[in-house]
Amino acid sequence: MTNQTEQPKKKKTISDDLIYETILARCYTAGPDGAVKPEAIAQELYPEEWQSLLKRIRLFAKKLAQRGDIVILRKGQPADPEDFRGLYKLRISPDYEPESAEEA
Repeated sequence: MTNQTEQPKKKKTISDDLIYETILARCYTAGPDGAVKPEAIAQELYPEEWQSLLKRIRLFAKKLAQRGDIVILRKGQPADPEDFRGLYKLRISPDYEPESAEEA
């Protein structure tokens, strides 16, 4: 009988590009009248420890909103990407055009 010590699990690495792509894809799929919760995006990317992605998703959502690709919603209304707090949802911008056929 061998005595093996348990190795700590290596944390999964999620690339910035994957987060950006997932935010855009989920928002695009939801359509101009739909909205996506950041928690749903995090759970899709990293179901085991999705909470660890929420700060990054918020940061990238802010950048995408500043670029005009998405709209950040607070209480169903567009929020200033520079100054929003609390719970929020994400919606694709009416002006957004996918860069490739993959996103469509």
